[in-house]
Amino acid sequence: MNIFRKPFSYTYFNAVIILIIINAIVFAGGRLIPTLTTYLSMNPILVVKYGMVWQFFTYMFAHASYSHIIFNMLALFVFGNQLEHYIGSKEFLLYYLLTGFLAGVFSFVVFMLTGAFNVFLLGASGALFAVQLAYASFFPDSVLYIWGILPLRAPVMVLIFTAIELFSTIFQTGSGVAHLTHLAGFGFGWLYFIVRFGSNPLRLMLRKR
Repeated sequence: MNIFRKPFSYTYFNAVIILIIINAIVFAGGRLIPTLTTYLSMNPILVVKYGMVWQFFTYMFAHASYSHIIFNMLALFVFGNQLEHYIGSKEFLLYYLLTGFLAGVFSFVVFMLTGAFNVFLLGASGALFAVQLAYASFFPDSVLYIWGILPLRAPVMVLIFTAIELFSTIFQTGSGVAHLTHLAGFGFGWLYFIVRFGSNPLRLMLRKR
């Protein structure tokens, strides 16, 4: 058996809720001690000059504002809860943390190559784009209501969001939103499916249940 595809024994222990609680605690800590957010966010200078390599991992638990964390945690709950039930908590945690970590590393490389040394990367969005990809792949017939009004099948929604991120990466480089990190999360999620599950997400999204 391919070691990369060896399945975990199925367990479920509310990993999504645990992640939401950790994010909330970190955000509250950042409100009380602002320097905490600085130490947890990913900044190229702090990583290279001061060896703060933990930021590749911790950046996804830091958030800039109430709206930032509320929307991210809402997305984590909506998409992650059902996904965790489907693949199990261990698989979900590996998928979430690994794609988020790799999206952070990718962003660091881009920041270094482009001279964006003063950027502070924070937020769970990179991992969440991977979660949305997995949700659309495993539940292709799921219908979601944008703004509570517009019904879209999950694969259509994910592809639209990805197209928006790609457009924003090309034409809105100064927006302050880490569009490349979002795309990286999506890309590493896609790679995870190929390596870990031996499946092409696009084929899964196009299939009918």
